[in-house]
Amino acid sequence: MLEELTSSFPILSCILFLPMLGAMVLWMFEDDDMVRTSTLTITLVELALSIFVLLRFVPESSAMQFAERVQWIPALGISYHLGVDGISVLFVGLTAFLSVLVVIYSWDTVRHQVKLYMMCLLALETTTMGVFVSLDLILFFIFWELMLIPSYFMIKLWGGGAERHYAALKFVLYTLLGSVFMLVGIALLNINYHEWATLHHADQSYSFDLLDLLLVPIPFDQQVLIFWLMFMGFAFKAPVFPFHTWLPDALLEGPIGMAVVLAGVKLGTFGFIRFSIPLLPDASQSETVVTVVVVLGLCAILYGAWMALVQLDFRRLLAYSSISHLGFVVVGLFALNYQGLQGSLLTMINLGFSTAGLFFIAGFLYSRQQTTQLSAFGGMAKQVPLLSIFFLIIGLASIGLPGTNGFVGEFLILMGAFKAKWWFGAVAVLGVIFGAAYFLWYYERAMLGPVGKAVKSTMNDLQLREVIIAVSLSIMIVWIGLYPSPFLRIMNGSVQALVDRLNHGTVAVLESSTIGKGH
Repeated sequence: MLEELTSSFPILSCILFLPMLGAMVLWMFEDDDMVRTSTLTITLVELALSIFVLLRFVPESSAMQFAERVQWIPALGISYHLGVDGISVLFVGLTAFLSVLVVIYSWDTVRHQVKLYMMCLLALETTTMGVFVSLDLILFFIFWELMLIPSYFMIKLWGGGAERHYAALKFVLYTLLGSVFMLVGIALLNINYHEWATLHHADQSYSFDLLDLLLVPIPFDQQVLIFWLMFMGFAFKAPVFPFHTWLPDALLEGPIGMAVVLAGVKLGTFGFIRFSIPLLPDASQSETVVTVVVVLGLCAILYGAWMALVQLDFRRLLAYSSISHLGFVVVGLFALNYQGLQGSLLTMINLGFSTAGLFFIAGFLYSRQQTTQLSAFGGMAKQVPLLSIFFLIIGLASIGLPGTNGFVGEFLILMGAFKAKWWFGAVAVLGVIFGAAYFLWYYERAMLGPVGKAVKSTMNDLQLREVIIAVSLSIMIVWIGLYPSPFLRIMNGSVQALVDRLNHGTVAVLESSTIGKGH
């Protein structure tokens, strides 16, 4: 995990700032069609750069690749440090992929303040990318917080629900509350580094850099304190049960584009595997921490599934389904073994196709019936057969049917959970059963049977832009489901390095490493 592979061309900086520069350019345009076309072009270029990074990425390696590092505020140990490894590089591609689809979806569904909406969307893409490529914790924290600005305005201004103002404010307040705790934890990591650097006469006294902090042992009691402080920040954002109450409101009241990003890009759980577990391996493995966090994950699996089972609004069902799936991710992460970590990482990527895909489906349904309430549906497969087919494909991926991407990730998580403790896996399996129940029951009532009284007699099936979205997602679902090897090879090296880190803790002898002289 300590090796860096630098690049002669700052491609990560290009990926990071291209959307923001594009948003600034959009400000000069007045024509909505020009704004839409320009936004799509920008996101397509962003996707092309991300694919280039994925194609040039060295698989089975734990190194930080395409690294860029410039001292920013040396006196405080803050640097502009970017890099991707097997843990983060797939999220870069996923974010770029979903951004293109959101622009395509929003083409004719967002009709007021189009320019401002597209600017917010591009700003959101930049801040999300910043979270995934930042290796300096202060730089990471800046993007983590800046993300709230476009998110707030997207929910508040383009949300369709009557409670969108409340949902936007609740989302921001919850995230800020968690971030306060996380910032204290980041500061304590820097203070510990300073004490160690002073004792060992290191070249630099302070550092917020992940690769520097990994070299420094942290006393166990301090690790536990920092773990819980950072846990609060990531748990509120994920959200982990019971810090989830903002999510159903935000996903129900906000626009579909915002819901796709919130539900499809797993920022909170990424924070656990990127920072909490590698920086605080001893605390992460302590019996108390593992038991508490895994129990919260198991509660999320069952609570989210039970709540989804009784929902009559499809978007609210998806919100609770997302909570249940996040529970699986948390259980896999804190099984703290190779299969669990690998399965959780893959599942986070998979949810970007399945859960985000179902929110697109919810948008397709809303555009035809102006609601996602079950009472407005019934027998719709007769009216819109193509929509019902893609609805079924993406939904089956969500419940982990063999042959879809969801199966691979959940299977690995359950393997890891059973390997850690049998009862972890035994309880988690119940979530798989309930997950199948809530989706199939809703699908049967909405799509099959006699045509509902509220269903329009004449209804268009999927349009070209909707077909592009559905086919793109289905291709990824089937690809990962049938041939996950390329994706697993990308992450294997970093996952193995993380397992090794857990096995050695922070007291490993690192005599050959010196602070400030590279990695």
